[in-house]
Amino acid sequence: MIQKLRGQKGFTLIELMIVIAIIGILAAIAIPNFIAYRDKAYCSYAEQDAGNILAAISCYFSEPDNLTLAGATGLDSLQADPTCKVTLNGANEGTVTETTAAGVATIYTVEVSDATSRCPRSSNGALVYTNYMGTSTPAGWK
Repeated sequence: MIQKLRGQKGFTLIELMIVIAIIGILAAIAIPNFIAYRDKAYCSYAEQDAGNILAAISCYFSEPDNLTLAGATGLDSLQADPTCKVTLNGANEGTVTETTAAGVATIYTVEVSDATSRCPRSSNGALVYTNYMGTSTPAGWK
């Protein structure tokens, strides 16, 4: 009987248990990292939306008849314009605020909120990415 077992090929139960343990350890390390990378993508969506809104503002004001942005959020004019139409990712919400001071260029403040509340870059829980046109103020999360 011993001679019959020596000719068989295959894995022992111990070898299979070691492989399963190694796979479990790798999964325990990889899954949290994957979730963190996925959450960072939500930040990128909001940042991308802010950049798209700024590009749409540039496009909108390049047409001679467009002098101001209309609507409660400032996006109504951009979304109604067939050439410069802007759409936001998912359920993100955006606003454009126009600030004009005497002797200073008009400053457009673009705020895009992460509707999923999954972006880890916020310091105080208010997940709003702000970008500016017409000023040297750096963009960032608030």
